[in-house]
Amino acid sequence: MSKKKQAKWAREPSVTKTAKYASNPDSYNDRNPAWRISKIEMVDPFGWHNLNAQEFKNIQTKLSEFETMTWNEISIQGKKQHHSVTIDQLSKEARTRLEEKNIVDIDELFSLRLSGQQRVWGILEQGILNLLWWRSKSSSMSV
Repeated sequence: MSKKKQAKWAREPSVTKTAKYASNPDSYNDRNPAWRISKIEMVDPFGWHNLNAQEFKNIQTKLSEFETMTWNEISIQGKKQHHSVTIDQLSKEARTRLEEKNIVDIDELFSLRLSGQQRVWGILEQGILNLLWWRSKSSSMSV
């Protein structure tokens, strides 16, 4: 018969020890962005439905490029290009659409510049941008 082995410690493990983090685990600024598409609008004038295949491919490419960066790098890269916009700064049309979609518990939307004229708009929560709208400055929508 063999003897059962028991673990030996130089000292007892501490039950009060807490995990150490290099940065605040609640901060998403050091994380890469992620996207959610469940709230994407497919109606005029807020919709993605008017995009042609090439425009959609360009958006996909640009969002993929953003995924290689952290939110901190994105905000430093384009302080005026990528930014939060408070709800009271949105157009009446945009505020009305948010109410119609029952999105009333937010204070701001996030605008992410894709090109000189294109923007995606969404709700930024813990490093995840819940995509809502796509807009080109040439479109009729004013956000």
